[in-house]
Order: sequence, then C-alpha cells, then structure tokens
Amino acid sequence: MKRALVWFKTDLRLSDNETLIRAIEWADEIIPVFVIDISQLHAQQYGFPKMGKFQYNFLLESLQNLQEYLSEKGSDLLVVKGDPAIEIPRVANLYNVQKVYAKKEIAPEEKQLMTTIEAVLWKNKIILEQFSTSVLYAATDLPFSIKDIPHVFTDFRKKVEKEAKVKQEFAAPQLIVSPNLPNSTELIRSEIKLLNISKDERTSYPYTGGETHAIHQLNYYLFESEGIKVYKETRNSLFGKAFSSKFSAYLALGCISPRTIYHQVVNYENQMVKNESTYWLIFELLWRDFFRYSFKKNAQSYFKLNGESTSLNFPSQSDQGLIDSWINGETANNLVNAAMIELKTTGWMSNRMRQIVASYFIYELGQDWRIGAAYFESQLIDYDVSNNWGNWAYIAGVGNDPRSGRVFNLEKQEAQYDKEKVYQKLWGY
Repeated sequence: MKRALVWFKTDLRLSDNETLIRAIEWADEIIPVFVIDISQLHAQQYGFPKMGKFQYNFLLESLQNLQEYLSEKGSDLLVVKGDPAIEIPRVANLYNVQKVYAKKEIAPEEKQLMTTIEAVLWKNKIILEQFSTSVLYAATDLPFSIKDIPHVFTDFRKKVEKEAKVKQEFAAPQLIVSPNLPNSTELIRSEIKLLNISKDERTSYPYTGGETHAIHQLNYYLFESEGIKVYKETRNSLFGKAFSSKFSAYLALGCISPRTIYHQVVNYENQMVKNESTYWLIFELLWRDFFRYSFKKNAQSYFKLNGESTSLNFPSQSDQGLIDSWINGETANNLVNAAMIELKTTGWMSNRMRQIVASYFIYELGQDWRIGAAYFESQLIDYDVSNNWGNWAYIAGVGNDPRSGRVFNLEKQEAQYDKEKVYQKLWGY
C-alpha cells in the first residue's frame, strides 16, 4: 500500500491545491496533517510573537472548516501541536508513509525548516515532494527565470501580462481515502476557547476563517454586492466592510487560491462588466506574485536594515518609548493613533492606513523599519511574509522601489481620507 502524508500549511483548502491532488494521484491512502507550530506563539522577534491571537484564531477557524471538508470526502485532519521538525517525521513514521507532500516555501526560516525535515525524512527513506500553491502565475510560466525577476513591479507586470497565462484551477477531489485518524476536533475547540476572541463591533474585518467562508466572500463581493465594480474608487477608504474585497486573510492562509479569484473575476467581466476596477483587483494579485517571486530571488535582503541598497545607511534606531507610543496609539498624530488602536483591537487595518503608519514609524519617529514590520507580523490577521516585509521595505525605500522611499504627508492624507475625522472618532480620537 502506498501512503502519503499531506502536510497542510498556508494552503488550507481542497480546491486548486496541487499538493493534495498530486498526493492523491500517487497514493492509495492519504494522511492529512497540520502542525500548530508552538514556536510561532511565543515572543521571539524584536520581543513579539510571530503569530498573534487574531491570526491564530483565524487559523483555528480555518482548520475547523478544512476538517469538515475532509470529513465530507471520507477523510479527516490530524492536528498536532509542537515542532514541525519533530512532528512531521514522527507522524510519517507512525503511519508508514513513503512520501510527504507539502507546499513550497519562499522565506529563509521556512525554507531552512523544510531542508531540516527533508534530511530527517530521507534518512528514513521517505521522499519529500513540494509544490507551489500560492501564486497566480506558476514559476514555469513566467517569461523570465527567478534570478532575472525585474527589480521594479511595473517591469514585472508589463512583461507578465503580455507573455504569461494564468493556468486553470485544479478541481477539488471527490474522494480522499485515509485510514482511521485520531479526531482533532477537541484540540481545535479547546485552543479557540482559550483564546476567547470576541470580535469588536467596529471592525472592518469580522470574517470567519475557512474555505467555505472564502468562497462565500468571493461570490458576495463579485456577484451579489458587485463591490468589485467600484473597487478602484473605494479601495483606499479607511473603514467599513464593503470598500475592499477582504480576501487578504483567506489568501494568506490559502483558504482560497489567487487563481480561483482571477478566474471568477474574468467570469464577472464576461457576465457583468469589465472596467478599471475589475482590472485593478487582478493588478493587486500581480503585486502578490511580484513580492513572492522577489522573495524567491533574494529573500535575505528583506530582513536587512538597508535591504539591497548600497547607498542608504539607516541608523538602527530602537527607542522603546517611541515604539510603545506607536503601538499603543499615543503618538502626536491621532490618525496614526486611531489605526494603531484598530490594529491592536481587531488585528486589521486598511491598506492605506498600513502605509501611513509605516511611513510615520520610519520617518517621523525614526525607528528601525524592521521592528514595525515584526509588530505587523505579530498582529495582522492577514499576515503574509512576502506582502508584509515587501511592503515595509518598499515604504522604507530599501525594497522594490525605484524611489528612495515613501514619505506620507499626514495632513494631506487626513484631508483626503478622513477630513471629517469619522475614522478617528470611531477609534476614540
């Protein structure tokens, strides 16, 4: 009997999941596994845990939903809590699997973990197979090699749009054959209960994790509310549930694939209307690909103070008082304060405010941009390594930007986006 362990990570879905499909094609039986990495939950990076309570809660909800989907297909999800470097080889040995299937990683720490696990598996004569499941355009379909990825997004976008094609999705499997697995329902429920998250009624991101909810939000935003029709005009708003797609957390955990979103946008364009706004949502998916492939090309630079720059020399400032004032919404600027309280209270803030508070942290407070990026990593419900660190490096002028940085004029930003101070009042300022 051929058995494969499918290690779910940030690909928590059955639809358009090549890792799962390839495992089913090869194996007689599948062991679906998720490891809650305990190291992510403890303070480590600039004093912040890598995964805060909001992201962890959304993850647990997504695992619940994935388990339900797997059960419908005749399988189950084995959830274990510990160190993946220990747990994946242990479970693989326990169930006598010959192959482990997993998602490819792009960031240095995650890639090192995969290298470590692969070495342990190899000693036990178990093969590790990895597939990319988070991009719109497959690496093999790009009109350039990874080492030749353009440094500037516009150059990347123009060439990809002209010469590459988005592949069709992989259909969700109809049947998944698995042996009897220990039920993980109680573990997931107990973790959610311990977190005891109550969603603030003011939040612009009240959504529940999981593939079911991701598909619902996609259908709602495109075909029910038709919010996509005015996306380009509304996307820079600061609060509310309808001004943007709200796909970000679902994409971050892989509850939905960018290809699924792309093909549904094309369906909308064919059935309803094709305009600047429908294009702009695809444009944003291209930005995600750009950051991911830029990370594949040179991930280490995104964690260096000066990035790839040889001319810049940022001082490595770390004033804890200033950092705390920013985190706690106690700076001299109430627009920034409102956003930081929103983040602390809900795990989310709008894209416009993320840029504004990042600019303030770097240029007004003069702090090491990596500390701000690490805090976002800890707090954001929709944290994604390449998006978060890529955007912070972009604002700091040490990433993929032909300019030297993005300094935001706060008076101008407030006049344009919160002239009546509605957003500030919402969060107590």
